[in-house]
Amino acid sequence: MRCERAAARVLAPLILIVCAVSGGGFANAERKSVPPEATATGQDSMPNAYLLNLLIRTTLIALNQANQTGNYSVLRDLAAPSFQRANTSAQLAEIFAALRKRNLDLSPILFLEPKLIRQPKIDEAGMLRLSGFMPSEPERVLFDMLFQRLDNRWQLFGISVDVRPPDAPKAADAVAAPPQGKTSPPPQNIKNPKEKK
Repeated sequence: MRCERAAARVLAPLILIVCAVSGGGFANAERKSVPPEATATGQDSMPNAYLLNLLIRTTLIALNQANQTGNYSVLRDLAAPSFQRANTSAQLAEIFAALRKRNLDLSPILFLEPKLIRQPKIDEAGMLRLSGFMPSEPERVLFDMLFQRLDNRWQLFGISVDVRPPDAPKAADAVAAPPQGKTSPPPQNIKNPKEKK
């Protein structure tokens, strides 16, 4: 329970909606109108627990395979068209370079239950947000994902993933950008609550 609160403090300010990532910094583009495919249909209902679990696991495994092979085209092709337009395979490789360099095998997460730090939510634009962690040892896989419903299927729209020890939470380093019309401020630097001011 204490670790879940710590993860909540870390991931709550995580905002995965950025326009571009360059040189380790974040840049926001001016707001533009929301593309038609990004609007809610009014028919979007919350997926059941089975589908939520499946979205989390399959997305993390797709990222794991991309990191292992260095080929991000499948991860990109599985995502929403807006995500594809905002992120080339080369950009995704750059975004997730730090995670890839750690040579981590995330496949054991298939045997773990994801722990959500907030209730899944569908926002006014019809985007489904899933934030939480996989309780792996010795480090947890932290995730913050955004999905868009298109053609009766939830497709990846934004993703932030990091791997950290449970007692040393920190904001995710890798953030893949959704399209320009859906921007928010960049993530703020998060300080470890154990650090002195």
